[in-house]
This record gives sequence, C-alpha cells and structure tokens, in this order.
Amino acid sequence: MALMTNLIFFVLTLVPILIAVAYIILAERKVMASIQRRRGPNVVGFFGLLQPFIDAVKLLTKEHIFPIKANQ
Repeated sequence: MALMTNLIFFVLTLVPILIAVAYIILAERKVMASIQRRRGPNVVGFFGLLQPFIDAVKLLTKEHIFPIKANQ
C-alpha cells in the first residue's frame, strides 16, 4: 500500500513539474524570438500553446539512423 501511495505522489509531483518546465522553455523561445525579431514558436495551436506537446511527440518518435559502417 505504501509503495502505491509513494508512486502516486511521485507521479502527481513529477507531471506538473515537467509541464511547467515545458512552458518555461516555450516562454524563453518566445522571448528569444522577439529579441531577434522573428516569428517564434507560435505556429502550433493557439499562440503556440501546443508547441511543448508537439516537441515531446517529436522527441519520442524520432528515428535514430546509424551508418552501416559506424562503430557502435
């Protein structure tokens, strides 16, 4: 029972922190875009609010390609 409680507490703590970090990164990208006078990450969703989720999907579905003769 204690293990399940700890796991639930861990997930309920970790998920909001990861979401907060994703939106802090989005805010940083928007500030950098405004400093450089370019559009920035405002293409996906309403004012770019879906951009962190699209970045996560892109990261999770990324295919690793290794050359045939590469030293692994």
